[in-house]
Amino acid sequence: MENIIGGPGQVLTDADVRAFVTSRLAAEDLDGKRICVIVPDATRSCPLPLLLSAVHEALHGRAAAVTVLIALGTHAPMSPEQLDRHLGGPYPGFDVRNHEWWVPETLVSLGGISGDRVAELSEGRMRQPVDVTLNRAVVEHDVCLVIGPVFPHEVVGFSGGNKYFFPGVAGPEIIDFSHWLGALISSAEIIGTRGITPVRALIDEAAALIPARRLALCLVVQSGSGALHAASFGAPEQAWAACADVSAQTHVRYLDAPVARVLSIVPEKYEDMWTGAKGFYKVEPIVADGGQVIIYAPHITRISEMHPEIEQLGYHCRDYFVKQWDRFAGHHWGVLAHSTHLRGSGTWDPVDGERPRVTVTLATGIPEAVVRGANLDYLDPATVDVAAISAGPETFVVPEAGEVLFRLR
Repeated sequence: MENIIGGPGQVLTDADVRAFVTSRLAAEDLDGKRICVIVPDATRSCPLPLLLSAVHEALHGRAAAVTVLIALGTHAPMSPEQLDRHLGGPYPGFDVRNHEWWVPETLVSLGGISGDRVAELSEGRMRQPVDVTLNRAVVEHDVCLVIGPVFPHEVVGFSGGNKYFFPGVAGPEIIDFSHWLGALISSAEIIGTRGITPVRALIDEAAALIPARRLALCLVVQSGSGALHAASFGAPEQAWAACADVSAQTHVRYLDAPVARVLSIVPEKYEDMWTGAKGFYKVEPIVADGGQVIIYAPHITRISEMHPEIEQLGYHCRDYFVKQWDRFAGHHWGVLAHSTHLRGSGTWDPVDGERPRVTVTLATGIPEAVVRGANLDYLDPATVDVAAISAGPETFVVPEAGEVLFRLR
């Protein structure tokens, strides 16, 4: 039985996808089992109504219990109305929950990863031990089924697979820890990197501590749509690797030369800059030194509902924090990581201060004072004529920014 369908350049039919999901689940030992289905929130393109409908068909009346857990990481929770639209339910017998990462009682520790092992996994970048905590639902079920897409990712290389456990349904400490490791490597270096990156190695090490059986339905989604190029089923490590290979051919586009300015048009599924910053991560590699990225998102009115600390901290390059670590070690490392990801590459020293490689300009609904106070440039979105800019040769325009990675050949 094939464990992957589709591939680069293909688009699967709904019937093909449904048949693949139901047949793979039918072949698994799931009768009478308690199953936790872990799915992405609305910041990822994914045809969840189709997929969960197929899962419901395969498991309803067969599994002892099914919990659908939304892998928020540290994103804001989804409302019941948002969940209905996102999941396409209701699904009788399925219990749907947000991952309440901010409620300690919902988390459980699986043990720790030692400092020596962290040093080995991180290639010497970090040496602190880390407590492996995640949502209790994961250990209270017999089987965990991850369902989610694989895209180039600024922290881990390619998203998906065990990343839906860590950081998807993990506790804040290991989320912060893994994101800071990615920041130390830098978004520009790790994003779209094939194979087992140091962050992926840390995530896989943590996932191995999960007592439940782990399965994954990994997906390669046509960016900005619900169509699927490919789907792979099996152990998370193998299913993820198969889809990462397809994603690398599908979601990475190459330019022959750097560009001076990019207009990144951020879609409405990103509701704040914490998530909308993907419009920068995915284009940073193609911008010339001294160039500019304009993040165009009039619908975004705040930097982050869940992480207001970033407004006071501001956006800075990695060296700004690393070379002043005594000042910043007490902040949430995940916030520091996000700060570096949106500020991009640069240098800092006590004499010359901070020298970012590119200029980051927000043309959003966030007030000018907030934008400038966070160390970014401001542009009134009402002055941005997207059609005129798109027609001219001076600016590289990226519609539906945030999922496709742009790189230089």
